[in-house]
Amino acid sequence: MQKAVIDMGTNTFHMLVAERNEEGEWVRKFGHRVYVKLAEEGLGEISPAGFQRGLSAMQEFRTQLDNLGLDATTVKAYGTAALRSAANGADFFSSVLATTGIAARAITGQEEARLIYRGVRQAVPWPEEQTVLIMDIGGGSVEFILADKNQVFWEHSFNVGVALLHRSFNYNDPVHPAEIMAIEAFLNASLEPLWQALARYPSFIMVGAAGAFDTIDLFALDPATKPLTYGYLERAQFRAVYDLFVKSTLRERLVMPLLLPERVDMVVASVILIRFILERAGIQEIYTSTYSMKEGMLVEE
Repeated sequence: MQKAVIDMGTNTFHMLVAERNEEGEWVRKFGHRVYVKLAEEGLGEISPAGFQRGLSAMQEFRTQLDNLGLDATTVKAYGTAALRSAANGADFFSSVLATTGIAARAITGQEEARLIYRGVRQAVPWPEEQTVLIMDIGGGSVEFILADKNQVFWEHSFNVGVALLHRSFNYNDPVHPAEIMAIEAFLNASLEPLWQALARYPSFIMVGAAGAFDTIDLFALDPATKPLTYGYLERAQFRAVYDLFVKSTLRERLVMPLLLPERVDMVVASVILIRFILERAGIQEIYTSTYSMKEGMLVEE
């Protein structure tokens, strides 16, 4: 049996098609992503251009589903920060249904966080009897989950995604130290519930899900030795990647062969955000998970 899920993120729409094997595990058969930039003008409303990019992506997915022989009406499609926040989010879902037959809906930040947890649990060798801090960086929001291998203790979604940080701070090229301090001051105030949760559930291990953490994998780890579904690095290894990006210009990042074009603009905000969390929380070790929300959607009943 094949199953298709679509993660309608703020920056990127992802479709994943998988098939259950004899052991009951879901095996990836097809994946595709389209960069849509729904929050290019903020989370309040999807711009006409962003609306059309998102709709075109869903129509492209519908064509691929048809080619795979899958019924679009059975597809599970969830919208995250941009689509749950935008005044015209409901109009977008109506247009998707009318043009593709896919009945998509927005999910809450808490639903998103729990799906992320279910995704990364499939990918990462969970440290025994330890609480980890899961971090999933999106364009509009960032989800944090404190959990062990058996349960979630706390989760929250914050509207501090990298598209919003990039747009709101409009930093220089390369970013100035004073601008980094301004971003960190904003994050420190915005993430107060996280600091309170960490005081209750201390964690020294981070699991970073997809997105910017995929980029860190590419720049910090050897693909020949890295496991397929996760990576592992210590904080000092991340610091080298951080220094590379914050000291670089846009022109320099454009010619970095391992950096995807759609991440050239926002990778600076991403690594500033990650470094701040690592230092503020006292994180020493990082697991990077190639699985995230869409893999959690696969195993959701």
